[in-house]
Amino acid sequence: MNYLRRRLSDSSFVANLPNGYMMDLQRPTPPGSSTSSPASPATERRQPPSVPSQPQASGVSSGSASGPASGSGSFLSSFSSVVKSAQMAQNVAAAAHAKSAAAAAAAEGASAGGVQPAKPVIRKPKILLVIDDQHTDWAKYFRGKKLNGEYEIRVEQAEFSEINLASYVNSGCMVDMQVNKGGTKVIRSFKPDFVLIRQHAYSMIPGEDFRNLVIGLHFGGVPSVNSIFSIYNFCSKPWVFSQMIKLYRSLGPEKFPLNEQTFYPNHTQMLTSPSFPVVVKMGHAHAGMGKIKVENQQDFQDITSVVALAGTYATTEPYIQSKYDIRIQKIGSNYKAYMRTSISGNWKANTGSAMLEQIAMTDRYRMWIDSCAEMFGGLDICAVKAVHGKDGNDYIIEVMDSSMPLIGEHVEEDKQLITELVINKMAQVLLGVSVPQPSTVKTTQPRRGGHRSASASPSQSAQGSPQRARSATTSPSQAFQPGPIPASSGPGAGKQSPQLNKSQSLTNSFTETLRGSLTDDEAKAETIRSLRQSFASLFSD
Repeated sequence: MNYLRRRLSDSSFVANLPNGYMMDLQRPTPPGSSTSSPASPATERRQPPSVPSQPQASGVSSGSASGPASGSGSFLSSFSSVVKSAQMAQNVAAAAHAKSAAAAAAAEGASAGGVQPAKPVIRKPKILLVIDDQHTDWAKYFRGKKLNGEYEIRVEQAEFSEINLASYVNSGCMVDMQVNKGGTKVIRSFKPDFVLIRQHAYSMIPGEDFRNLVIGLHFGGVPSVNSIFSIYNFCSKPWVFSQMIKLYRSLGPEKFPLNEQTFYPNHTQMLTSPSFPVVVKMGHAHAGMGKIKVENQQDFQDITSVVALAGTYATTEPYIQSKYDIRIQKIGSNYKAYMRTSISGNWKANTGSAMLEQIAMTDRYRMWIDSCAEMFGGLDICAVKAVHGKDGNDYIIEVMDSSMPLIGEHVEEDKQLITELVINKMAQVLLGVSVPQPSTVKTTQPRRGGHRSASASPSQSAQGSPQRARSATTSPSQAFQPGPIPASSGPGAGKQSPQLNKSQSLTNSFTETLRGSLTDDEAKAETIRSLRQSFASLFSD
């Protein structure tokens, strides 16, 4: 106890005590109270000198007498209670501060509409593998496009010959692509999320059989346009033609006029042909390759030996003397129809020089393309090729898939349509977002205009458009009949209409000459004359 008195009498120790701790001890003792706590030695020293010494001595003696009994316990209990009170005060202050901060945050959130701004999430871009040649830069058409406004599209473009792959059950398909950087070939690996195939997957030309890559993409479960299943089925033209035979039998020859064809699995059955001339197609090829026109039995036997050396199957079909070829294409919900007329005189309209013109899409043409688009689970991009013979009949000869070439003056528009189709398919397959389809189909009709003189009346000019867009019951030879050309009169009769350029003038003048009611010799002479005039005006500037 003496030690505590000496410590409490030290001024430095008292100064280090908490604020207000000694205030209760320094208060004067009220009179009449017998249970007051004893005064400390420091309090005794601070009493004024006017106080008599006897009470001071008695106080000291009484304190010294009662201190050992109760002073130690009262002091320790007072000290611990003060410490607990300080801790409780700190806890209450911290809780009040946290409550006020929460209330302020809630008030701020309520004033901002109750929605706090979320941090931007960086999403991994979706990889689109485009299998096409380098003539078309597909990255340009997908630049700035996003899936559902969230995922960017990263385009990787290569040909079949530039890629290799490995497919797994759990991890999907991994593609290795050769990239030229500074003249050095670099292999880049990635996992495609979607594939657009714009190249033929198979041809009998050496080094152009890529069916193993198609199988790998299908094994890896990579979605594509068109589907991988349909791409593999289109690797054999007789296989596709067998699907067209089903349509021919279900729709009938009037609605689906399919050209006759005979299939030979090998050369041993190629003894003779029912009629001549015939077109012999060997194996699976494109762009007019592997096709031979046979005039008689002797030539047929010669070509049989060539088929034997090739070791492949062959097909024969009757040769049709055509006025022009017809091509109907479908990209998503967009339809177009074209007419191609050979200028060079080659029996293959797709070989040599030819005149291309867009024609009106009739209900009959739409039925052809819609029926063929249902093959192999559905074709998003396809085209039907037909021949309009000199007998006035149409003959369907072929169906093409997503590898079809784009032709005409709407090539850029077709590429944009393919881009939108791929984006919609990617959003549907990868994100489960269904894009609403348009209620009406889109058909790009040809531009109005014809080879008419300046003296033609407005009523005659206005009749040019409906004359090309007739119903499906009208035959194509009647639907595309341009009508008689009015006789030129006046000084401005030889001038073209202002909305036509020289290439359109050449096309229209040539097609009108071919469709006139002249004989073959007169038609040829008139054709040469019209071509000379058109080319002369074309290069006059």
